Amino acid sequence: MINKTITFDRFIRWLLVGLLIFAILYAINYLSSVLLPFFIACFLAYLLYPVVIFFQYRLHVPGRLLSILATLLFIGAVVGGILWLIIPPMIGQFEKLGELVTKYLHETTHINNFPVAIREWVSSNDKEITDFFRNREVSAAIKAAMPKLFAVINETANIIMSVVASFITLIYLFFILLDYEYLAQGFIKIFPKKSRPFWHSLISDVEHELNAYVRGQSMVALCIGILFCIGFTIIGFPMAIGLGILIGLMSLIPYVHGLAFIPMVFLSLLKSADTGENFWIIFGSAVLVFIIVQLITDLVLTPKIMGKAMGLNPAVLLLSLSVWGSLLGFIGLIIALPLTTILIAYYQRYITKEDKEE
Repeated sequence: MINKTITFDRFIRWLLVGLLIFAILYAINYLSSVLLPFFIACFLAYLLYPVVIFFQYRLHVPGRLLSILATLLFIGAVVGGILWLIIPPMIGQFEKLGELVTKYLHETTHINNFPVAIREWVSSNDKEITDFFRNREVSAAIKAAMPKLFAVINETANIIMSVVASFITLIYLFFILLDYEYLAQGFIKIFPKKSRPFWHSLISDVEHELNAYVRGQSMVALCIGILFCIGFTIIGFPMAIGLGILIGLMSLIPYVHGLAFIPMVFLSLLKSADTGENFWIIFGSAVLVFIIVQLITDLVLTPKIMGKAMGLNPAVLLLSLSVWGSLLGFIGLIIALPLTTILIAYYQRYITKEDKEE
């Protein structure tokens, strides 16, 4: 393929293909708010389809409709169980933090009723407060802050719209799973007949790579979650099981579990304030667990599991997430892996021809 002569006709065809790809990416970016629920539903359908098949053919649940409902109930129960392990302990930790702050303020200020004290302070300083808000600099600061307030209101509206979109996503998910085989096979029919073998082989490669990645990364995330649960339990860290599960879920995306340092700092401060232990000892123990688990992940889990599954470095996957995310936003994060595997599969099959050499 590399030795073919580049004719004017071939150049024009490739130029048109490039323009078509650019137009498709531009349309996806422009319609991202509309297409986002559909792409999320497609991704979830891809992940849940094996479970639906398991319920329908292995557990002999009658019909695809009941199998989908059983799958959704099962997944809902699993997610609910995970949230039950994470949210109630977190609420308990916040309540404990509130008690510690209240106790500290009582001991420091010797005030028994803070709401009454605040009302008395406002009444006694009414003139000073009025003069403060009439100050030109304060008025200018308030005017400057108003756009940010409207931005917060806009973000609230976006959250409400995302809730509505989640219901639309569930509807998409249901109907995609209902006719998954037909949609998967019918996708090939949008291409001309003479190019269908090319796309069929390419999509087969992509499906193989996706399956390998999902299985490998899920296994890595499961091992990471178990290791963190064990490590945090050994050192007596607060929310050991819940935090370990949370880090395991975050590990489904490579290197994102580093954000776990935020709750680790908070929980270390809380335990230090509650027990009187040195904060740096508590936090240092948690960091030591993190380092040990990270070393096991990088030296053992990722090479053994992901290396055998894909032969693809997680840094390449992280780069693809960054590139497609910057180009197409959140939709880019969802379709980054399929697009990257398409490019890699095309390059290996039709440029380097690695499959033929084997």
